[in-house]
Amino acid sequence: MSLVLTLIAQRIALGILLLFAVSVLIFAGTQILPGDVAQSILGQSATPQALANLRQELGLNDPAIVRYVHWLGGVLTGDLGTALTTRQEITVTLMPRLWNTLFLALWAAAASVPLAIILGLLGVLYHNRMIDRAISAFALAAMSLPEFFIGYLLILVFAVKLQWFPSISTVYEGMPFLEKLHAIVLPATALVLGVLAHMMRMTRAAILNVMQSAYVETAELKGLSAFNIIRKHAFPNAIAPIINVVVLNMAYLVVGVVVIEVIFVYPGMGQYLVDHVVKRDVPVVQAVGLIFASVYIGLNIVADVSAILANPRLRYSK
Repeated sequence: MSLVLTLIAQRIALGILLLFAVSVLIFAGTQILPGDVAQSILGQSATPQALANLRQELGLNDPAIVRYVHWLGGVLTGDLGTALTTRQEITVTLMPRLWNTLFLALWAAAASVPLAIILGLLGVLYHNRMIDRAISAFALAAMSLPEFFIGYLLILVFAVKLQWFPSISTVYEGMPFLEKLHAIVLPATALVLGVLAHMMRMTRAAILNVMQSAYVETAELKGLSAFNIIRKHAFPNAIAPIINVVVLNMAYLVVGVVVIEVIFVYPGMGQYLVDHVVKRDVPVVQAVGLIFASVYIGLNIVADVSAILANPRLRYSK
């Protein structure tokens, strides 16, 4: 148990170091953008004195290292700063958007994970037969189409032609639960199609790799059916890579929603980020970028820890 805790502590420490490095890159990337933040806020008609006063107020005259330390200190205390365009605290305006993104990602995950595992198991059970080829063809098609094309295609078919679902996925606080689910069907479907193929193919490949083992051949010689062999022997021993790929795709569902949210005008983190990139609201861009990085790194740590717990071989050095 002590070895497991040591490995988990190592993964967490590496994640914290990586997040620190990412914070430096995010801050540096926003600082080297061309143009003048004060000019973009006040407009081209602003006087030199007004621009100088605003730069002083925003701390733009301070050295970059001083601004970074001040920003990082605020982040560590839960203060993400103030939006330049609205003069509101970013935490207040950001949290509802974050919950909307998590709501969308949660339901996309609830649909995609079991469906991917079931399709992967069917592909193994009917290996090299018609069902397996059909599933593989579907996966290849889903992986080949970019998510923005899938989103517009869903809008065309189900919102414009059939009019089953709205083309604009508007959700708000106090909205009835069933209405929320109805509003997110199309963006959730686009996200599901984006991650389903990868998870399904990895599940199929992991189980097929285990099916080549000697103990599986022994089970076949004992007369066990293909279904029981997969259920009792192959799937439990292939669970580590499956968990890994599932968690990594969950990270994509949260971080990779930017395009989908913009297409469906969904009030989440992605739409919030794009709106403030256009306005050159640097503190908001920094805050959203850091939250996305934290979620992605955190879920990668979860994937590593899950693999260590599920596969005893990873707990010992070779």
